[in-house]
Amino acid sequence: MESGNRTRRISSFFLLGFSENPHLQFLIFVLFLSMYLVTVLGNLLIIMVTITQSPLHTPMYFFLANLSFVDICFTSTTVPKMLVNIQTQSKAITYADCISQMSVFLVFGELDNFLLAVMAYDRYVAICHPLYYTVIVNQQLCMLMVLLSWVVSILHAFLQSSIVLQLTFCGDVKIPHFFCELNQLSQLTCSDSLSSHLIMHLVPVLLGAISFSSILYSYFKIVSSICSISSVQGKYKAFSTCVSHLSIVSLFYSTGLGVYVSSAVVQSSHSSARASVMYTVVTPMLNPFIYSLRNKDVKKAVERLLEGKL
Repeated sequence: MESGNRTRRISSFFLLGFSENPHLQFLIFVLFLSMYLVTVLGNLLIIMVTITQSPLHTPMYFFLANLSFVDICFTSTTVPKMLVNIQTQSKAITYADCISQMSVFLVFGELDNFLLAVMAYDRYVAICHPLYYTVIVNQQLCMLMVLLSWVVSILHAFLQSSIVLQLTFCGDVKIPHFFCELNQLSQLTCSDSLSSHLIMHLVPVLLGAISFSSILYSYFKIVSSICSISSVQGKYKAFSTCVSHLSIVSLFYSTGLGVYVSSAVVQSSHSSARASVMYTVVTPMLNPFIYSLRNKDVKKAVERLLEGKL
């Protein structure tokens, strides 16, 4: 009963953000508002292009449209609340809102993981089994893979939320971050349940490792297949279809890994928040540019859309 009473007394948390210097708040507000608008508009453009342009009605761009939608939601989970806090000069977030934000963030974070793996599989089939591509990667399989990604992501978020709701928070409820992140919440708890902490830390790593391993396997097979192509032009054409996806994979996983490395090495209370910006805000913002600038099909489709030739 004592543990339950201590948990109920926690009505809110305090998000410390990037800096407590009042002179930097306006700059942070303008910077993140700009990045958020670019992220939303850029990814909306990708979604519109893939829907309205018939040459892009293929599995590859179906997955890209889903990734763009997830990126919009991923960024919208954290940035708007931070902007409101800066505007109102309030760092508080209610207990219920904090748990909700954490849950939604986990859903879209895992969806990013799984969709990148699904897109790698799509490229693997297209390059290694081109004659059977339309048969293997059909509409039903595309819908099934996206649906399974949603189901697993939601179940994972539900699992983590259920665990966090059972934890006891006491004492300092200040979060040195700009959103309610699972790892930060686990550090605030005074519960000593080893099994809960293991699940909170190992399950996300396991899911990320599964997705990343499947991507590595897909690209190992892709590289092997490309090396067997005799002509240089054929090798270039095959590899060019993977460049955009490979760039996004490298950016997403390298920045995600950087968050954990920097938070472990640098002992600054705001270091994790600053590092998290890379994969929570910067990566979703850059994805549309990577696909529109490095992919000729998307680039041409964007030009047709902007010219009004739908």
